[in-house]
Amino acid sequence: MKSIKTFLAASLLAAGTMTAAAQATYTDQEGNDYQFKKHLFLDLQAGGQYTLGEGKFGDMLSPNFQIGLGYQFSPAFAMRLQANGLQSRGGWSGFRDKVGDAPFTAKYKFNYVASGVDFMLNLSNLFCGWNPNRVLNVTAFLGAGVNVAYGNDEVQDIAANLQNLNKYNLEYLWDGTKARPFGRGGVDVSIRVSKNVSIMLEGNANVLTDKYNSKKAGNSDWYFNALAGVRINLGKSHTKRQKPQPVEETPAPAPAPVQEYVAPVEQPKAEPKVEDIRRDVFFLINSKTIRTQEQHKIQEIVDFLHNNPEAKVEVTGYADAGTGNNTINDRLAKQRAQVVTKALVEKYGIAKERISTDSKGARVQPFAENNKNRVTIMIAK
Repeated sequence: MKSIKTFLAASLLAAGTMTAAAQATYTDQEGNDYQFKKHLFLDLQAGGQYTLGEGKFGDMLSPNFQIGLGYQFSPAFAMRLQANGLQSRGGWSGFRDKVGDAPFTAKYKFNYVASGVDFMLNLSNLFCGWNPNRVLNVTAFLGAGVNVAYGNDEVQDIAANLQNLNKYNLEYLWDGTKARPFGRGGVDVSIRVSKNVSIMLEGNANVLTDKYNSKKAGNSDWYFNALAGVRINLGKSHTKRQKPQPVEETPAPAPAPVQEYVAPVEQPKAEPKVEDIRRDVFFLINSKTIRTQEQHKIQEIVDFLHNNPEAKVEVTGYADAGTGNNTINDRLAKQRAQVVTKALVEKYGIAKERISTDSKGARVQPFAENNKNRVTIMIAK
């Protein structure tokens, strides 16, 4: 059991290190933002158990149930209090005390309840990033606890009727109620069917000392559970914020010039003043692709430049300070400015001499709202 404790401690340390930087936000293709929320969950499961032993495979199968109450601390890491139990099996096949004896086969069952703590690592979120809309999630876990076994009457009766079996391997024959530490590990696969409910399949392996099934074998005793059930989130697992709709900036009409009347000389008409225009092209997180719904903003700048041959346009790229780092954000901001400039030149035929291109990374934030700073701003004047 010492090696189990060492492996469990090392795994927990690695899990804590890997989950510290786990992504807790997500932006979908429509631009909606999701934020992870810590929450409780309930597991209800039933299935079968195979107790490792000398009997035939079918003789070592028994029903099994499990209930668990867990807490999801981050998209990748959770802990679960669980209770598992009903029956385990034991037996042997074709035993002969000595050469010439008729072979003897036996099987027996006994009851148990095993409760403990599982430390769970969502591999899908850890390696692929958190996505609240993901249908399939794979989680690995390690755990430990106490197995309380009782009701060992069947093998007691067999031993009483066939005392020669004590020469075989029933040196660990026990009676009453026995509590033993156990370790376990396994994998569960959950399939989301609604916002708070998932269907789950689980397999786990459990190891105890060589005194569980009443037989002395010189190694640890094992049993394996295959379970199916449901996982229910108790409370909200995330919040969703709808994509903010950008407000189009419409230039205010120029005030009519006040002309002073001087008779009889007619004053020349003032030339109408052309107002500058600004258009903001918004991008998704970690993206430099101009979305279809943003293309019309570039077209409006192009129309302005065509109508005002002397006008020029300033193109400046930005990145949001809430994600990434300066190296990543500087590159993204530059790429966002370049892709808009490229569209102006190659798609709409605007002369390069009329365009100035710059980028500010995340060091300058033109908007108070973090997500709106994934933007390229065009100012034509």
